[in-house]
Amino acid sequence: MITRFAMFEGSVRPGQTEAFRAAVLERLVPLWTQFPGNTDVRVMFGEDRDQGAPEFPLILAITYPDAAAMEGALGSPYRAQSRDVTAEIVAEHFDGHIHHHVTQLNAYQA
Repeated sequence: MITRFAMFEGSVRPGQTEAFRAAVLERLVPLWTQFPGNTDVRVMFGEDRDQGAPEFPLILAITYPDAAAMEGALGSPYRAQSRDVTAEIVAEHFDGHIHHHVTQLNAYQA
């Protein structure tokens, strides 16, 4: 399993946190959950961080069984739509940049 993270590094504009989160949940989650081949979609909103740590108001994690499934999802019309919607939401509510990381998933029971 692999997980592709979208890290929204920066800040939500003052007074826009609830509108930003609502836009993500209402407009993006329905698209992200339709990416073909995904096994898990996690949307995590930043609540707190260490002093001096960079701010991540949103981290998206989508898990796939393998790289081929991820590549299929990245080429899907849902991904294209989500990029357009993300650009609109970012332009309205967010100052910063988005970067992506792909990780190998290892899970352990506590």
